[in-house]
Amino acid sequence: MKNVLPYIPDRPVKPRDHGLTMVMDKGLSIREAEDFMSVGSEYTDYVKLGFGTSLITPGFEKKIKIYKKLGVIPYFGGTLFEAFIIRKMFDDYVAFLDKHEIDMVEVSDGSYDIDHKRKLEYISILAKRGSVISEVGSKKKDVIYTPDQWVAMMKAELDAGSKKVIAEARESGTTGIYNEDGSINHKIINAISEHVKLENVIWEAPLKSQQAWFIKHFGANVNLGNIAPNEIIPLESLRRGLRGDTFFQFLPAELKQ
Repeated sequence: MKNVLPYIPDRPVKPRDHGLTMVMDKGLSIREAEDFMSVGSEYTDYVKLGFGTSLITPGFEKKIKIYKKLGVIPYFGGTLFEAFIIRKMFDDYVAFLDKHEIDMVEVSDGSYDIDHKRKLEYISILAKRGSVISEVGSKKKDVIYTPDQWVAMMKAELDAGSKKVIAEARESGTTGIYNEDGSINHKIINAISEHVKLENVIWEAPLKSQQAWFIKHFGANVNLGNIAPNEIIPLESLRRGLRGDTFFQFLPAELKQ
């Protein structure tokens, strides 16, 4: 969409490699998915069918077709991958992906502790089949990684074949790269941003305060994930300086006085 106002940040057109927005579908109905796409398809790159909801959401196959038709890439949440893996059903998982023509795969170990070398093997195998994005960080509050561990795992997973790495925060935004109150864990995020290319990282940022922080620090085209469907337009407004939190972010100094 063409900018009418000056000093509005340019956004890359789809399909894009940066400035990505990943939306979390936690069980939308077919009609809700259609409504969401009617305003959000231009601004949404990926839709994650959250956790294991694909196994129990009626009509999810139709939603996959709706998303694909409008140029949005759907994929299953990493928890579904883990649910198959803990049951030693990797081949069944691949068959499930093939059945529903899902190219992109999320490999994670946030709920089930997978040896990291084994996780890298899964990434390598699945990268030969299609696109892989992998999630780093645990959903468990008692599992804490040092900044150096975050960086090392992300680099290893990118080297193994991940297209992007996701920085874990859960849908609540209160773990992983955030503190329990949802505030930014600066040590972790600074370490990641200094040692991993920003275009390769998708930061989970379900809360507006988190989204605004990343846009202010890394620009309008930072990759953000775990966005609620009804927050896609508000987020795009943040990215373009059309909302109070980022209103002055992209204006020249003479207009800020």
